[in-house]
Amino acid sequence: MTQRHAISASGAPAALGPYSHAIGHGDLVFCSGQLGLDPATGDLMDGVEAQAERALSNLAAVLDAAGLGLADVVKTTIFLADMGDFPTVNAVYGRFFPEPYPARSTVQVAALPKGGLVEIEAVAARSR
Repeated sequence: MTQRHAISASGAPAALGPYSHAIGHGDLVFCSGQLGLDPATGDLMDGVEAQAERALSNLAAVLDAAGLGLADVVKTTIFLADMGDFPTVNAVYGRFFPEPYPARSTVQVAALPKGGLVEIEAVAARSR
């Protein structure tokens, strides 16, 4: 039986609470949501486009720590503070992920940690 194990990424911001950057279990890696935080300072980037780019860069760092990349992502969830930002975030997202794109859900939420504008989580799968 495969045991779950924590994945920690030095290139992503420190967790803001009691959670792991990701958990690996078998061929799957479940990545916690990433905000648009600068990993060096912990500060949010300015604006939704910069936050989306940084969130995806942080997610890529978590995947890299797991020995995977964005091409291994099978499902993402995007949380937006304002659904009006969807076109901007969608454009950034399209620059980061190769085709075929992961399955995805996008939802508007009442608020995100630290006043963030976007948070992105993912599930990735190892190829056999």
